[in-house]
Amino acid sequence: MVKTLEKAIAEVTALSDNDQEQIGRQLLSHVEKLRRLREELDKGARSLDAGKGRAFSVEEFIRRKIR
Repeated sequence: MVKTLEKAIAEVTALSDNDQEQIGRQLLSHVEKLRRLREELDKGARSLDAGKGRAFSVEEFIRRKIR
């Protein structure tokens, strides 16, 4: 385990059980979000590698989001 994570876990163990549970839930949620993001990025990269990419306009994207 990375030293920073080990240090953080050591600090968390000094907290109350409720605080430890809350921090644990938040950490797991964050890790799951990162995992889903990585999956989406990998999916996009595979799509581009397969030649399925298309032109992208940042301006058009912004216009669609503003509506």
